[in-house]
Amino acid sequence: MTATHPLHQVLQHLHAGRWNAAHDLVQHDGSMLAAWLHGILHLQEGDLEDAENWYDRAARHFRSRGTLAEEIAALEAALAAHMAQRAQAAPPGAPAASTPPDSEDSEERP
Repeated sequence: MTATHPLHQVLQHLHAGRWNAAHDLVQHDGSMLAAWLHGILHLQEGDLEDAENWYDRAARHFRSRGTLAEEIAALEAALAAHMAQRAQAAPPGAPAASTPPDSEDSEERP
């Protein structure tokens, strides 16, 4: 089974036009990729001020961004590269984790 990243679910909602669900999910991820995706969601909504804020948080250049479709494609490519890098960095035989566990989950680990 291929490991997925929680942002894949956000992208599924985005592609299906479920912007509220996508926005609700992306807010729970503090990564740079999530900040970029959060900015893309605000772009799609036409909220350029918030989009620029999230692009800044993602260390992305808002004013030199591509079209919405180009930004989504670039984010998907960056997420795929991130997942490939994580898979290569995992020790042999270790399950590929999609994200670090929450502090609540760490209590359940041996």
